[in-house]
Amino acid sequence: MRLHRNLCFAIIDGLTLIFNEGKYADKVIQQLLRRDKRWGSRDRAFVAETTYDIVRWKRLYAEIAEVKEPFDRDNLWRMFAVWATLRGIKLPDWQYFENTPTRKIKGRFDELSQTRKYRESIPDWMDEMGEKALGDELWTKEIAALNEQADVVLRVNTLQTTKEKLKGELFDLNFDTEDIKGYPNALRLKERANVFQTEAFKNGNFEVQDASSQLVAEFLDVQPGMRVVDACAGAGGKALHLASLMDNKGQIIALDIYGNKLKELKRRAKRNGAFNIETRAIETTKVIKKLYDQADRVLIDAPCSGLGVLRRNPDAKWKLQPEFIEDIKKTQQGILQQYARIVKPGGKMVYATCSILPSENRMQVDDFLTSEIGKDFTFVKENNVFAHKSGFDGFYMALLERNNTK
Repeated sequence: MRLHRNLCFAIIDGLTLIFNEGKYADKVIQQLLRRDKRWGSRDRAFVAETTYDIVRWKRLYAEIAEVKEPFDRDNLWRMFAVWATLRGIKLPDWQYFENTPTRKIKGRFDELSQTRKYRESIPDWMDEMGEKALGDELWTKEIAALNEQADVVLRVNTLQTTKEKLKGELFDLNFDTEDIKGYPNALRLKERANVFQTEAFKNGNFEVQDASSQLVAEFLDVQPGMRVVDACAGAGGKALHLASLMDNKGQIIALDIYGNKLKELKRRAKRNGAFNIETRAIETTKVIKKLYDQADRVLIDAPCSGLGVLRRNPDAKWKLQPEFIEDIKKTQQGILQQYARIVKPGGKMVYATCSILPSENRMQVDDFLTSEIGKDFTFVKENNVFAHKSGFDGFYMALLERNNTK
């Protein structure tokens, strides 16, 4: 592989924003990809994937390069040289790469790879917390899996098309896909590609949604004609899936405290042909109280640490703090207490997170079940999804049923 100066400069600029100014990697990469209209798909892929790679392995590369934060541009070039050397890429004769100690880099890599926190490039506190929560063996496997690049997985929108039709449509556009066993509406791209420019996407025939995330709506056991509340709907990935599972029949009420996210959901619902979704911004608690005892099904896709989705958000390793996890656990329990009241007697509720920590998952459910409102509910089943077993994001979901007597 030959390195091109303008692409490498873009990566260094992006890393400066991500590491030194705290910008989100996905937003920075979106900006970088608009930088030069002459770039082809390979150029764009190189910029995006290399930037994500260096973000993912920041601690390991910084240790090998012997640089410390805040990183100046020379430091970032040294980290880039580590990335290239470890991939067997010949460094060009540029001033930034003068005196790069290639053999020493490989030796340091071998040495540091003996220690998990360096090998998996994570902060000390995260490594200690993960081991304590999951045990040494499970944590070692899981954090390794969470450092792998995420697949591009599509969810077929069955309101508009079928899986077979979509496969054929994408194949005609040179996108090769494959079924995923156990995920009825999922297709995996055999090679990473930008599918957002396709007519199939613009016509609402699919959404990009990780396979683990696709399990959540199905776990809620919805039927056409039901009244369903998506309590933390965000931009609506799961609400859209619920609409397709319900054949557009019945009502989905999508709640969120962020009105801008619900606007995005409206736009996506229109593209998807999902007409049974109504959005309601939570501006006061009245919005929630009006729904008490009204819903056949309630989905609580709770805010969480996001530790299960590090593969697609590698910069979260560096932004996340232990204090945030303690605070979010209080928020999760508060949400459970509040939104559980929306479930009508005989109805069901799913509590879900994209975390792998028991303290955000089963322990929250157990705490809820011992509370005043929680005593009205029965635990039905749960699904702990680990990345090292599934090959997809880490997720948790628990199904609870409200007893028939109020």
